Amino acid sequence: MNTVSTHPNPQLERENWVSLNGKWDFGFKKAKPFFNLSDNEKDIMNFYHNAKFTHEINVPYCIESVLSGIGYTDFVNAVWYRKTVEISNTDGCVFLHIGAADYLTSVIINGKLAGSHKGGYTSFSFDISPYIKQGENEIFILCQDDTKSPLIPSGKQSNRKNSYACSYTRTTGIWQTVYLEYTPKEHINSFEIYPNPDQKEVTISFSLTGRENLSCTVFYDGKAVGCNAIENAFGNVILHIPLDEIHLWEVGHGRLYDLEITFGGDKVKSYFGLRSVGLENYKFLINGKSVFQRLVLDQGYYRKGIYTAQNDEELIRDIRLSIDLGFNGARLHQKVFDPRFLYFCDRAGYMVWGEYANWGIDYSSYKLTEIFLAEWKEAVERDFNHPSIIGWCPFNETWNYHGRRQNDNLISTVYDFTKAVDTTRPCIDTSGNFHTKTDIYDVHDYRFKPDEFKKDYDKLVTDGTLYEHVLIDNPGRQHYNGEPVFISEYGGIKWETDKEYKSWGYGDDVKSEEEFAERYCGLTDAITKNERILGFCYTQLYDVEQEQNGLYTYDRKPKFSAETYDKIRKSNVAVAAIEK
Repeated sequence: MNTVSTHPNPQLERENWVSLNGKWDFGFKKAKPFFNLSDNEKDIMNFYHNAKFTHEINVPYCIESVLSGIGYTDFVNAVWYRKTVEISNTDGCVFLHIGAADYLTSVIINGKLAGSHKGGYTSFSFDISPYIKQGENEIFILCQDDTKSPLIPSGKQSNRKNSYACSYTRTTGIWQTVYLEYTPKEHINSFEIYPNPDQKEVTISFSLTGRENLSCTVFYDGKAVGCNAIENAFGNVILHIPLDEIHLWEVGHGRLYDLEITFGGDKVKSYFGLRSVGLENYKFLINGKSVFQRLVLDQGYYRKGIYTAQNDEELIRDIRLSIDLGFNGARLHQKVFDPRFLYFCDRAGYMVWGEYANWGIDYSSYKLTEIFLAEWKEAVERDFNHPSIIGWCPFNETWNYHGRRQNDNLISTVYDFTKAVDTTRPCIDTSGNFHTKTDIYDVHDYRFKPDEFKKDYDKLVTDGTLYEHVLIDNPGRQHYNGEPVFISEYGGIKWETDKEYKSWGYGDDVKSEEEFAERYCGLTDAITKNERILGFCYTQLYDVEQEQNGLYTYDRKPKFSAETYDKIRKSNVAVAAIEK
């Protein structure tokens, strides 16, 4: 887009919105054994009527964060918020949007329950028009959570009092922007964008409320390059828009088209990237060309904000740090990232995998399928239009739960659902293990001897067999059937700089920068020189608390000399065998 959007969701932007970030009255309940989350209206209203406000909190930062103004890091079962808001426009619809809140969120407007939402990582909204009045309105938000529940995805949030291993400080309650949005009664609910570079067009599928004339104009660099319209549109409609100019979204070149959409009095701005993704002969293709994935693991943690960046600069910084080291994208790990981060990825031509925070749940439970699908569906639908997302991966390392094997039907059902909802992108069922049905066979391998590493993966080329410790150690759990191969986690070489934490990492026998660079380059070269591997993802871009195996510190400060970073960069950008 020609100018940088400041909207919380630049994919669906209206002018008439108001941020509710900032100071809210706040209270919380310390964790109790056997706390039961409830979406029963009677229980929620009981919370509301008995709520005591003991603090002020800075929304959208979680209670555990420094930026919240509280910094309480022990277990919390419930948090509640109150704010008085002046509303003068009540003619159309008023929506309360919450970018993300963990986990069960209920909204009460002027003493009446407006709705509840389950899920700690996806955006949601309620039409609060029936509950508001001209003038002052009270907004009350209750969030209930239990990090120890086997049916609640918690990602990397620690299930112990303190952080440990690769589990970090918890995030309870609101952690993304809260805002009001005003629309006419006849308005656009949502839309999916299907770019088609081969046909030189874009197709947009709309969901509408009411009946009005619908029109859409496409711009590139301020110039109109396509338009189409439908009279008296209603329900679900599709617009095909031929494009006068072709500007491809490519790695490193986020050439974005702007959209201006009008449905009666509802005006929406959006954007898209003209690109296709696919797999062919072990290669990952963008616009029909082989693109080697030079990715880095990004966990989206910040020292002061935990899950929440302090500002756009922090979001952009992580993308720039990655690109400066020769990476062309990232695995967005165990978290659904802020839409504004994805917006900056779109602008930069930076590839990312859309993933979910699946850890903490019982993969053997048959109860989980319905719960997980509901949350994953919201993630895929919210982020469908981002060109930077080049694939989906709902699960990561589905280890056995208390000795019980994963429910393979859960993994395969989520894969089938993802492919049904999005026919345009590949899907990895579960990164690392245990695969049941997947478009790409990805591997996590933290061995640290480059020669051994290379020797085993060279067998892919010489005899078509894949070395993988999960295959060897767990016979019958998964099978390699000749899919494209992706080394989606490797390295993780420990280099300690922060004495605040008892740190850990992989291959912590490295004693010098020279040895670090030699190991990094040796492992990376073994992957890039293999003509049957489509990409790598190094663990990780920056340290997170005690996990000090990043290429930068937790505060994104350099850990190494310019010479070492230059060696890393040259290894990353080397032409891969599969690209030739």
